[in-house]
Amino acid sequence: MGRSGKLPSGVSAKLKRWKKGHSSDSNPAISRHRQAARSRFFSRPSGKSDLTVDAVKLHNELQSGSLRLGKSEAPETAMEEEEVAPALTEKSSGTFLSGLSDCTNVTFSKVQRFWESSSAAHKEICAVLAAVTEVIRSQGGKETETEYFAALMTTMEAVESAESLAAVAYLLNLVLKRVPSPVLIKKFSDTSKAFMDIMSAQASSGSTSALRWVLSCLATLLRKQDLEAWSYPVTLQVYHGLLSFTVHTKPKIRKAAQHGVCSVLKGSEFMFGEKAPAHHPAAMSTAKFCIQEIEKSGGSKEATTTLHMLTLLKDLLPCFPDGLVKSCSETLLRVMTLSHVLVTACAMQAFHSLFHAKPSPGTLPAELNAQIITALYDYVPSENDLQPLLAWLKVMEKAHINLVRLHRDLGLGHLPRFFGTATTCLLSPHSQVVTAATQCLQEILKECVAPHMADIGSVTSSASGPAQYVAKMFRAVEEGLTYRFHASWSSVLQLLCVFFEACGRQAHPVMRKCLQSLCDLRLSPYSPHTAAVDRAVGAAVASMGPEVVLEAVPLEIDGSEETLDFPRSWLLPVVRDHVRETRLGFFTAYFLPLATTLKRKAMDRAQAGSTVESKIYDTLQWQIWTLLPGFCTRPTDVATAFKGLARTLGTAISERPDLRVTVCQALRTLITKGCEAEADRAEVSRFAKNFLPILFNLYGQPVAAGDTPAPRRAVLETIKTYLTITEPQLVNGFLEKASEKVLDPASSDFTRLSVLDLVVALAPHADEAAISKLYSTIRPYLESKAHGVQKKAYRVLEEVCASPQGPGARFVQSHLDDLKKTLLDSLRSTSSPAKRPRLKCLIHIVRKLSAEHEEFISALVPEVILCTKEVSVGARKNAFALLVEMGHAFLRFGPNPAEALQRYLILIYPGLVGAVTMVSCSILALTHLLFQFKGLMGTSTMEQLLENVCLLLASRTRDVVRSALGFIKVAVVVMDVAHLAKHVQLVMGAVGKLSDDMRRHFRMKLRNLFTKFELVRKLLPEEYQKVLVNIRKAEARAKKHRALNQAAVEEEEEEEEEPVQGKGDSIEEILADSEDEEDEEEERSRGKEQQRLARHRSRAWLKEGGGDEPLNFLDPKVAQRVLATQPGPGRGKKKDHGFKVSADGRLIIREEEDDNAKLEEEEGAKGEDEEMADLMEDVGVRSKKHQKLKQKEAGDEELEMPPQYQAGGSGIHRPVAKKATPGAEYKAKKAKGDVKKKGRLEPYAYIPLSKTKLNRRKKVKLQGQFKGLVRAAQRGSQVGHKLRRKDQRP
Repeated sequence: MGRSGKLPSGVSAKLKRWKKGHSSDSNPAISRHRQAARSRFFSRPSGKSDLTVDAVKLHNELQSGSLRLGKSEAPETAMEEEEVAPALTEKSSGTFLSGLSDCTNVTFSKVQRFWESSSAAHKEICAVLAAVTEVIRSQGGKETETEYFAALMTTMEAVESAESLAAVAYLLNLVLKRVPSPVLIKKFSDTSKAFMDIMSAQASSGSTSALRWVLSCLATLLRKQDLEAWSYPVTLQVYHGLLSFTVHTKPKIRKAAQHGVCSVLKGSEFMFGEKAPAHHPAAMSTAKFCIQEIEKSGGSKEATTTLHMLTLLKDLLPCFPDGLVKSCSETLLRVMTLSHVLVTACAMQAFHSLFHAKPSPGTLPAELNAQIITALYDYVPSENDLQPLLAWLKVMEKAHINLVRLHRDLGLGHLPRFFGTATTCLLSPHSQVVTAATQCLQEILKECVAPHMADIGSVTSSASGPAQYVAKMFRAVEEGLTYRFHASWSSVLQLLCVFFEACGRQAHPVMRKCLQSLCDLRLSPYSPHTAAVDRAVGAAVASMGPEVVLEAVPLEIDGSEETLDFPRSWLLPVVRDHVRETRLGFFTAYFLPLATTLKRKAMDRAQAGSTVESKIYDTLQWQIWTLLPGFCTRPTDVATAFKGLARTLGTAISERPDLRVTVCQALRTLITKGCEAEADRAEVSRFAKNFLPILFNLYGQPVAAGDTPAPRRAVLETIKTYLTITEPQLVNGFLEKASEKVLDPASSDFTRLSVLDLVVALAPHADEAAISKLYSTIRPYLESKAHGVQKKAYRVLEEVCASPQGPGARFVQSHLDDLKKTLLDSLRSTSSPAKRPRLKCLIHIVRKLSAEHEEFISALVPEVILCTKEVSVGARKNAFALLVEMGHAFLRFGPNPAEALQRYLILIYPGLVGAVTMVSCSILALTHLLFQFKGLMGTSTMEQLLENVCLLLASRTRDVVRSALGFIKVAVVVMDVAHLAKHVQLVMGAVGKLSDDMRRHFRMKLRNLFTKFELVRKLLPEEYQKVLVNIRKAEARAKKHRALNQAAVEEEEEEEEEPVQGKGDSIEEILADSEDEEDEEEERSRGKEQQRLARHRSRAWLKEGGGDEPLNFLDPKVAQRVLATQPGPGRGKKKDHGFKVSADGRLIIREEEDDNAKLEEEEGAKGEDEEMADLMEDVGVRSKKHQKLKQKEAGDEELEMPPQYQAGGSGIHRPVAKKATPGAEYKAKKAKGDVKKKGRLEPYAYIPLSKTKLNRRKKVKLQGQFKGLVRAAQRGSQVGHKLRRKDQRP
């Protein structure tokens, strides 16, 4: 076991780090493990219980430490995992807690985990429960909740010590919640009297445990009473006793009492019945008690009682009737005038909880809600008081949302004032205030205004009622575009964007001036708000429609401009990106003539030789055409407007190649997103006879040299989309003409292939007779020598077979035998490109086969196995999919899964003894089937497969060994560990016998395999042991490196994290202490820190008047000058980032050299997230190109040299010059080789020694360097020898 309180080495780098003061932000909310631990039961002992009074007495004495036993009295057995066994007598050693360990009542399951606790209170609880259980059993009881209740009440009256009383009260608190209500109603008088006596006796006691649990018991007892019981004075008297403890000085008692009061008022059983009253009968007395306590102590220095009552009111206000809510609200507003920071904050919390609860009008009438809103305007905090202002904004947001929910017109009437106040908050120097105000207004617009705009109707400047309120709100936001708000224009633009989305459709008359202002702002040079303005105008286009927007801010483009500035051309991309659900007729009436004019202008300029101007006009007209797909997105007038546009679209498709893709996209969008109504669908379908021939002719035209095939693909996709709404008779006619074109001998190859593509698109929409005729047409082409034609013929057949229902499905069912024969006959003549569609056809056909067609499937197996090695990735995927589908077919045939799969595998086994390619393909097929049917394949079958594949590891062919290693890797993952363990020695033996060439070639696969078999490394030969050690080290380094990188990334994210923006709904989050910038010294003790913070929170500052003007305390806004934050410049300390700073303020960052660690870590084992990808690659589904790339990357990693960079100097001005190469001073400047220099040693060649040369993986490269040196020396020697001989000649 590790040391207590210490983390293992290397773990700290992975742990999440919090900023100071934020460690509780991420407390776990899920407690499934704790709940599971609480719900466990201890096993019932088999022997008879021997618990006696003497045993309990002895147990108590032992726990108190007053009794010690000698060695002779040691127990026979000790509890598990206990270093020192408790000293017990032989008689009671194993049975003194029998009543606890075998307690059958689930109520006390929580207690059963206390029996190993070292707490004296926990042990006392266990002893009492054990004793009570034994008493109930001795009297023949059934251990019901009622029996425990009676026994514990009797015990409570008899116990004397405070510890025993606390234990009994705790157990009573558990059991009372499960006691039947009639029992508690009948015994209310006696039970409540007993509880009250204990409460009065323990009120001034130093111990809080007993009183705390008795208060909880009393609350449960009161909650179980019926409505009639609350009409008796004794019930209210008992309740008032509980209520009096809500102001107790001890926190645990006070919290227990407050929780009990809340549970009584909110959770009494009669409040959930059929005749439940609107409010609890005790609500009135509770409210009066709270008001009296607040008024009694409201003006004291610390206001402790007031704070306690405000905390209670925060939970209870939504439970009071309207009259009491009004009284409590008046009291809250009165105590807020005291300018006590904490009191004001708690009062704000109470109001927030009231509005957030969304109470009924019986609790909070709309008039009272409005009065509270009006009153809260007198308590607007100062703009420099950050947290109170954030809290005030949040409370007002909830108040207005609740008011609009209760009364729409009254709520909307109060919104303009709040919009004006919140807009002034945008002038605050605090970014948190600006963000909070923006979010409040956005939330109000979405929650209060947007849902009611349809009922409000048109909003104009002269409107009255709710429409007038909306206009005032918009004017308040529009004022934010003035220059004094320039620092917050980004927030104002966000607000305008939401306003346009919520109200643009009805309120556009009052928004025209704002749109003009936005366009003027968009034209400002170097404006940083260009993107925000585009989003705002785009929101206006989406809600109002382009017609209204362009009427307010005209495009100012008509083709007669004298200059080419076009200042509002930026509107075209904005309209393109946001237009939807508008009139298609507007495009026809406004944009089409404009596009025509601009195109004519461009042609005229081109003829005049003005190329630049022509290009500008041509670009503008093209941008106008790009608006068409947006206009075709859910248009409102398809039935009336499409007929006026159809002819133009047809002309554009056939005569304008530059517009072809755009118009085709518009047609597809119109069909898929604009023909939801039957009338619209019929109107567009009516023009199919006009559009489809044009599209057919375009697709049949060859692509010109240099053009992209994109337009042809767009045309084909448009044809497929248009066919979904075309009448079947028209489709049959097109299909018949296309078949004639295919059979026409005069057709060129390109034409025939193009027509076959069209037939593929037409086939799924034809009727059964047309499909039969088509089948007879394409059948000869299934054996065509032209590979392209054959592939297209199979594509036609694939589309027919893929129909799940309709004419295609009926055709396949009626021609199944013919299709089978055709596919088997054409097997030998099938070309490689046609494999993919052919296999797809077989997949669709196999899905429809029954048991009598098993022979057909058996005939297909060899072909499918060989296709797993096809060049085409699609063919390989279809082959593996067909293998799985054939397996499912055998499972359908029966009789049981294991036998069916065994029968299927027998068809694949012969491939293991065939040619090399067949063996490799068969292993791949078996690997895929093992992975797919791992849960259905029998254990004996899997073991037999593993043994056979291990034998194939001895093959001399790399292809076979690669497939066999992939099978073993998949088997290791899917097989049960117990069964796999039997064959580990066999697998390791087969792997150990691999030749050196195979081992070197498949080193990456072997490394992954060895990682799985790390625990059985002793079974490997000796030469593999060093490999395993290397693997472990590389994995450890890679793991540590990833952990460090992750920790660094998280630390950077935390440092970049912005301060809290006040987004949460919880008022507690908003009122949290915001003095984060004042980081206190860590050397101070926690006690002093808490005391200082407590004093700081309770302090308040008074902001003086400006200049020599005295502060007027009679001013109604004087409360705004009482601040919770000390005024003046910030006193925040600079953060220490761990870097040194030079004299001129530059950071000095030093880096350490990384040697070879990084390289070796990169070669570490792959992470678990890549496991499935590797398995799919081993199975063979991944492309060969992908595998080659992975192998190339792996090889590159091994040959990669470590980084040569070394940091030097200091700061960013470190020296960056490269190191001098050894011997460079001897290098000749004008010739090759080295030269001698006077006064220096003679030059010599050598390789500098460094620790990188010790890397075994660079052995070959190092040998090459030595050989190069030797060869160079030999060449130099030969040259010198020749020169000497030449000089020696006469």
